[in-house]
Amino acid sequence: MERRLAAIVCADVAGYSRMMGSDEAGTHAAFKAHRSAIHPIILNHGGRVVKNTGDGFLLEFPSIVGATEAAIAMQTLMAERNQHLPADRAMQFRLGIHMGDVIADEDEVFGDDVNIAVRLESVASPGGFAISAKAYEEASKHLTVPLVDAGNHRFKNIKDPIGVWTWTHEGAPALAPELKEASNLAQQYRTAIVGVLPFANLSDAQDEYFSDGLTEDLIHALSLQSFYRVLSRNSTFTFKGRNTSTRLIAREIDATYLIQGSVRRAGAKIRVTAELIAPETGEQLWTGRYDRDIGDLFAMQDEITTNLSAAIATEIVRAEASAPARLSTDVTAWDRFLKGLSHYYRQTKEDLNAAVELFREAIRLEPKLSIAHAYLATIQIQSIQFGWVKGTRQMWAEAMNLAETSVRLDPRSSFAFSILSWVHAMEGHDEAAMDAAKRAVALNPYDVGARGVLGICHFVIGEHREAIELFSMAAQRDNSDPRYQWAALNAFSHYLLGQYDATLSWAREQLYVNPNHMQALAIRAAALAQLGRTAEASEATLVLMGNYPTLNVDRHLRNFHWKRPEDIAHYREGLLKAGVPLGKLTLVQSDVKRAAES
Repeated sequence: MERRLAAIVCADVAGYSRMMGSDEAGTHAAFKAHRSAIHPIILNHGGRVVKNTGDGFLLEFPSIVGATEAAIAMQTLMAERNQHLPADRAMQFRLGIHMGDVIADEDEVFGDDVNIAVRLESVASPGGFAISAKAYEEASKHLTVPLVDAGNHRFKNIKDPIGVWTWTHEGAPALAPELKEASNLAQQYRTAIVGVLPFANLSDAQDEYFSDGLTEDLIHALSLQSFYRVLSRNSTFTFKGRNTSTRLIAREIDATYLIQGSVRRAGAKIRVTAELIAPETGEQLWTGRYDRDIGDLFAMQDEITTNLSAAIATEIVRAEASAPARLSTDVTAWDRFLKGLSHYYRQTKEDLNAAVELFREAIRLEPKLSIAHAYLATIQIQSIQFGWVKGTRQMWAEAMNLAETSVRLDPRSSFAFSILSWVHAMEGHDEAAMDAAKRAVALNPYDVGARGVLGICHFVIGEHREAIELFSMAAQRDNSDPRYQWAALNAFSHYLLGQYDATLSWAREQLYVNPNHMQALAIRAAALAQLGRTAEASEATLVLMGNYPTLNVDRHLRNFHWKRPEDIAHYREGLLKAGVPLGKLTLVQSDVKRAAES
């Protein structure tokens, strides 16, 4: 093992996953042909290929001038090769260039300066390159092309901000407009890269098909999320059967998170274990185990995939939200969004207010950031339901506008359609809510949140048994996601069916998470009153009014747009029995106290 100064070039193909999805064999063949064509350029400038990855490569040069000249020559050649191809088949490389001290071991190179080159590639334009200010200073006097100062950038796992200069070949073909926008958003926002390693088959070789099939299904399910990027099967299946550390694998495929697991079969039963790892630290972020009877093999595989993807997707978002601050003097929309997300996950009134301001700032910095609009709409609804703000016409109109904007900006996001459905349901737009919920489920059948929102649509029209089935499924598979309050919703559904004991159980579950949840406190008081447990109902009302002293039945029910009048009447009856004031009264606290003492 030795240390040496070197120039590092990292390359990948813009939109490679999309191209593989439409034509796997053709894309792979084209990539190999392009790579062979540029190989002489690498050699002519004194470089060597350190390693090839699924959709790119890592190069080492003894000179930063040679590395930069090679990058210009490579992109010039690629522009010529792409010139006569349709926009959706043009294969464009993004290159990152940096120089510094590297560790060389068995033809591989490691170190922070290698990682910086990898990160720089992510901000390069398709058909161009991004070079660090340090490398640019050394190479600039020898370059014949003008570069653009792109300012300082903060990169994941890199301590200090990096100055960046960029260049793009004039002949680089433009991507199709819709693909260009999606590509730019992906580069700028989807900072997390997820790799699913082949699940180990711990049974007979004849069961290998099941472990491979489960891995492929999980890759597909996770790829339907819009928060992060999931590497293709080709990127991770190359490690099947290889005894390589997760840290080295992550470095080779540039993964932020890795998922690995195993499948063991014994007679008619099967056990699947899985874990989510942050490979840089080796931290196990989540682990799960699923024991199932084989039965209908495909149905069982689909159920496990749904459970895995629901749990893992939530944990990745949580991990990104709680990651160390990435902020620098160069504030980006994604920085602001992630900071807002970290506050949102704390679920206090003060933190939700802080999240609102950060999400608004993210939208001001980047109006096309769909996910920020969706989360902001979510907070608007929850703040009203928690009783933290008054549900005015203006607030509901803003929530609707945010949800509609989120869908327009990212029409492939099941989350965006779920939030749109939720707002429609709360406003009493039953058909529009159901249409949006079904669209969300169709976009991502593995999105448990979307199925739960479909339950909200059944709930508001009075189909409570269907709602309970969907709420319960969502609570079992994804009860830690604060975007949805499955326990409170289940409490309401059981109440409207007259199942008051179950209402109390679900209300208690919600209050474990949020002790001041207004709707959970209210439905608990109503259920106790309906059960004839008068003293307990009075005490529950005292707690409710202590937290929300201005609450009254008329004002509370103003935000409920259920289709069936009898459901509204049923809830109203329980609240009044519990002693919640009908309208605006004075000395509310004294009235409640007397009721509790009687």
